[in-house]
Amino acid sequence: MKAFILITTLLLGQLCYPNKENDSIPKAEVATTMQSVTINGNTIYLTAKAGTFEVKDETNKAIALMGFTYYTRDSKRGLATQRRPIVFAFNGGPGSSSFWLHMGILGPKRIVVDDPKSTPAAPYKIVNNNYSILDIADLVMIDPVGTGLSIPVGKAKFKDFWGVDQDIRSLSLFITQFLIHNDRMNSPKFLLGESYGTFRNAGLMNTLLSQGVAMNGVIMVSAVFDLRTLLFPPNDDLPYIVHFPTYAATAWYHNKIDDKPENVYEFLATVRSFTENEYTPALFKGDRLPENEKANIASKLAYYTGTETNYWLKADLRVTASEFFAEFLRDKGEIVGRLDSRFTGINEDLLSQEGSHDPQSSAISPAYISGFLDYFYGDLKVNKNLLYSITAGRRDGFKWDWSHKGNERWGASAAINTGIDMATALSRDPNMKVLILNGIYDIATVFYGVEHTINHLGLKKEIKDNILMEYYEAGHMMYTHQPSMEKFKKDVSRFILNASK
Repeated sequence: MKAFILITTLLLGQLCYPNKENDSIPKAEVATTMQSVTINGNTIYLTAKAGTFEVKDETNKAIALMGFTYYTRDSKRGLATQRRPIVFAFNGGPGSSSFWLHMGILGPKRIVVDDPKSTPAAPYKIVNNNYSILDIADLVMIDPVGTGLSIPVGKAKFKDFWGVDQDIRSLSLFITQFLIHNDRMNSPKFLLGESYGTFRNAGLMNTLLSQGVAMNGVIMVSAVFDLRTLLFPPNDDLPYIVHFPTYAATAWYHNKIDDKPENVYEFLATVRSFTENEYTPALFKGDRLPENEKANIASKLAYYTGTETNYWLKADLRVTASEFFAEFLRDKGEIVGRLDSRFTGINEDLLSQEGSHDPQSSAISPAYISGFLDYFYGDLKVNKNLLYSITAGRRDGFKWDWSHKGNERWGASAAINTGIDMATALSRDPNMKVLILNGIYDIATVFYGVEHTINHLGLKKEIKDNILMEYYEAGHMMYTHQPSMEKFKKDVSRFILNASK
């Protein structure tokens, strides 16, 4: 899931439809099977539909076949199904298909990986998922156009779907039409996105609301809303500030803190205080910062991250995420993971100033890809002639349009931020709830960056209280970590049940 900008796009081998864009309109195709999942000792029987759904534009013309997997609990009463919550879920990228969430935590089966170590090659363990949400909600896993089985049709082209606003539009069309087609318009409705999927969620919840489709709740897994917090733009101190607590958490995990506190959250409270009250004012002064103050700040940065004071002085107190990956365990000949800094890997170039790869991605990707495809074509009986695209990133001409309505000032893009959309939706629908799940070892979408965004939305207190935050001692895909998997299930289930009342 691992495109440079965000989450969860693999750039390992790809299975895909032919890239040719044409005016033909192939027919949607769906395989229906019976599945089951046992959760807390109770077996739930499911109808699973996997395949493609024809999406039409505002003029009723077909523009895409979008791939999906739809799980419903078997019921003889249609009304019971209608009243059951329905969750629309996807990963991020942008350009990632959604098999990570599907086989990691949400679906009836899950992949077992050796967290935080490298998972050996096949045979992989595919087991009953005791942590699925299918005991309390129905589930629709969505693959955006260019991923999974999803392709443009008619006169539409891939580029019509590859962009912030284009992506929000196509997903809103799919969700609305899917709800109508399946008689679920009056069901409690939820969005669940991971990584770029949260950036998408923030825009999608507002777009759907403006079209008369209100969400009961929105679940953000490893969130980002303001891309400044990730991109390290020139002369912008914010990303350095919001990354620092995660650097410190990484040092705590790897025992590089002298006399470290026993509790990581107590340690992070101290780090937050230093970051807000000392580090941030120091960076704000820029070249006006006196040398003695700079040396003092550098020594504290070094202490909290288990690195050298001189390193921070050479860096002018500013270390990017990529630089940290390479430097942190350089003395051991290792790098730490971007997606999950608990994972380590071999540093292939000890002189490099950036990490050469992501250790977690290397450790778990083959298991997730192989395990999912085995389940998708085996258990779900999807037509093997429909080839599944792991990522849109390897399609010819893949390029994301980062412009977003509302982000422009003076005719230029002043931001890449869908937090404004989320704020609008929450203010206009005071009943809508948001749950944000943060991995404290996630350096891809850092928790302090999310906190900064939420604290700058300008929401009234009673509206801000509708945003709930949970933290996990894991990374971007916190569900690879057994204790976090259990907590994920409890947190998400409680949220869905409460927001459905």
